[in-house]
Amino acid sequence: MTLKQLQYIVTVADTGNITEAAKKLFIAQPSLTASIHDLEKEYGIAIFLRGNKGVQLTPEGDEFLGYARQVLEQAGMIEERYTGKGKGKQRFCVSAQHYSFAVEAFVELLKEYGGDKYEFHMRETQTYDIIDDVAHLRSEIGILYLNDFNETIIKKTLRDNNLTFTKLFTAKPHVFIGKNSPLAKKRSLTLNDLKPYPRLSYEQGSHNSFYYSEEILSTVDCDKEIIVCDRASLFNMLIGLNGYTICSGVISEELNGPSIVAKPLKVDDRMEIGYILPGNIPPSPLTEKYIDILRKLV
Repeated sequence: MTLKQLQYIVTVADTGNITEAAKKLFIAQPSLTASIHDLEKEYGIAIFLRGNKGVQLTPEGDEFLGYARQVLEQAGMIEERYTGKGKGKQRFCVSAQHYSFAVEAFVELLKEYGGDKYEFHMRETQTYDIIDDVAHLRSEIGILYLNDFNETIIKKTLRDNNLTFTKLFTAKPHVFIGKNSPLAKKRSLTLNDLKPYPRLSYEQGSHNSFYYSEEILSTVDCDKEIIVCDRASLFNMLIGLNGYTICSGVISEELNGPSIVAKPLKVDDRMEIGYILPGNIPPSPLTEKYIDILRKLV
């Protein structure tokens, strides 16, 4: 295995096409194909599936790609440290449930450490995908919550993927509502208060288990339910439909505006919000800085 071969794998995966990757790498297509075959033979795996429409990563290839990216990033840091060559494009990726503090920390990281060239990804995504992203090194860090209901299942999934969970803070359940909602005048809310209104929650895709729900108390019966994929849609419907969502109560008015308010929910529950990391790979300097910013914010 060579660094050049790893770069070949990353480029082919990014383009999805051997011919296009060969052009980007300035090598002949047969040479690129032969180099990839040699690497697959060396490790006894199939990294790509070839088809008429290009190439696709196999499950083994998807895992291998994550390690390849990590090795190339570490090699780049060594090159920069000991040769004094100019800094290349910085890359960083976070996968998180829909928390404004995670976005706020991301913005602060980018402002302070982005530099002249960067490619940063902020993925607000489904719970299972957060775990999968970090397990396969598509993201350096993931952010999600545990509580009494989901803890056993989530922790088992983390162990199965050799991931660790570290708590940032514990939040009592709150409800996000529009500032003009009929519920906004109450100091705190009960589940009975919420019954007449539509409940909003985030789509969890094919892994739509209650254990992977981003909202606690997802098993509580509700007559009116709205499922959304993004935070902007959820906030718009909270305001326009007098809906609600059960959450941590942590919100950034600077990022989300003053139209959403949080009210304490009178239930015996808690949300232990934290981050997940690969268990056998030390965090990158950017990941450590991001965690520092998270801790300061929360």
